[in-house]
Amino acid sequence: MTFLALDIGNTRLKWALYAAPHAGAQLLAEGAEFLENIDRLAEGAWSGLQAPKHILGCVVAGDAVKRRVQDQMELWEVAPQWVVASESEAGLRNGYDHPTRLGADRWVAMVGGYHHMLSQGDPRPMVVVMVGTAVTVEAVDIHGKFLGGLILPGHGIMLRALESGTAGLHVPTGEVREFPTNTSDALTSGGTYAIAGAVQCMVQHLRAHCGVEPKCIMTGGAGWKMAPSMSVPFELVDNLIFEGLLQMAQRRFAT
Repeated sequence: MTFLALDIGNTRLKWALYAAPHAGAQLLAEGAEFLENIDRLAEGAWSGLQAPKHILGCVVAGDAVKRRVQDQMELWEVAPQWVVASESEAGLRNGYDHPTRLGADRWVAMVGGYHHMLSQGDPRPMVVVMVGTAVTVEAVDIHGKFLGGLILPGHGIMLRALESGTAGLHVPTGEVREFPTNTSDALTSGGTYAIAGAVQCMVQHLRAHCGVEPKCIMTGGAGWKMAPSMSVPFELVDNLIFEGLLQMAQRRFAT
């Protein structure tokens, strides 16, 4: 009854094989590949895996990448399912103007964050932050309704935009400083505090809207870089998307 969860982002594919499709299932194997290397999965990292009975994936990298991944799955003859945001799933309600246009990764991360919070026995409004190639900052009320969210560029995109649009800013990545005194530190600090400020702003909005102090959960490959510079209390959770996929799989593949 093994279950393969896939998180296909803009830069990497992350995968995790679980003993069963439900929350808390034993992790059997996991890995990550940059997108340029995914055509080797069938003969590489996946070649020795036990064939999964179910596959559920979250993909934001586009249809071409998804087809390449599906080609690698032919060794198992298992048809994958791919998450598309809906009006409601796994206890979460979607307040987007057009629910299916919400990014699948954002939807899955919110499901994971919501159930992670409930498992701690402390239901509150929630801000879910994903820090990767792009940064998303989502607001969910105490009843599990997604109210809306922010999208902003990640560190790399910010720096590339400045380099391409401003003369003379081709400098190495610096350190985060309260008072930067060189251009490298100024660039790195500016990007970091822009993200931290967006999170603080959303926490303030949600606190005012709900009248309750929100819980802030942060995830994503670059989340650890943000941790020292955050201005609001938060919990850093690895692989929040996998937690969301397990919650969805528990309901989709229940027998």
